[in-house]
Amino acid sequence: MFTPLEVRHINSVGWYEEAVQSQATWRLSLVTYGKCVYWVNGEKQIMEKGELLLIPAGIPYYGKSIPTVTHTQIVVQLQGDQAQGLPLLEHSEALRYKPGCYELVHERMKAIQQQWLERPSYYVMMSQALLMEVLIYINRELDRGVIPPERHVHAERMKRYIERHYREKVTKEELGDEIGKTPNYAAALFKSMTNQTISQYVHDQRMKRAVYLLTESQLSIQEIAEFLGYRDLSYFYRIFKRLMGSPPSDLLHERPPIV
Repeated sequence: MFTPLEVRHINSVGWYEEAVQSQATWRLSLVTYGKCVYWVNGEKQIMEKGELLLIPAGIPYYGKSIPTVTHTQIVVQLQGDQAQGLPLLEHSEALRYKPGCYELVHERMKAIQQQWLERPSYYVMMSQALLMEVLIYINRELDRGVIPPERHVHAERMKRYIERHYREKVTKEELGDEIGKTPNYAAALFKSMTNQTISQYVHDQRMKRAVYLLTESQLSIQEIAEFLGYRDLSYFYRIFKRLMGSPPSDLLHERPPIV
């Protein structure tokens, strides 16, 4: 099992870091906004949102912000006794990669960060499980080979379409029209790139908005459910609890007081 040793969220225009990875320790960084620069073994890597960088044990590196450019990244230092069948951790060279399932990787990385920050009961075991999910998602994609740029472009166009229409029922026919492909091709491509079905991705987008509305607005749960496209309140409750781990009512206490 791989264990996070340190978890950090970097949000800076003046970040600089230089180190040599210790033995049996890897550094996994996911850029979540903007751009930054790494030099790994003397090779320059300009990292952009959606890209990850895995630096193996014993490899020297340094990284810094691009002047005047804000960027954010989640960094996990991880340690394990062996690769445990994951080819990703058997490489001696750094890996720079743009995962098609970026949203899933991002959510798991954020969850690891939250566990490390709040340190609830069993947070180390939970972090280990989340980290293993991240590594498996990435390995599954790498096993299928390099993703052609066209597939990334199509997937991003479909994601943007869903983000504009997530309150509606989004169909594979609509996504096929969006990228100029057949509905079945669009659905299969979306699943292979994101590791989620169209429906799963739509629900995820709705739940992210639901969390914001539950904590920052004064709307009732019924009003939020209807706004997000759920006519059946009990169905909204089931989806929310399944994806977020608790019922929506648990978030109401986080609302700001009415002035």
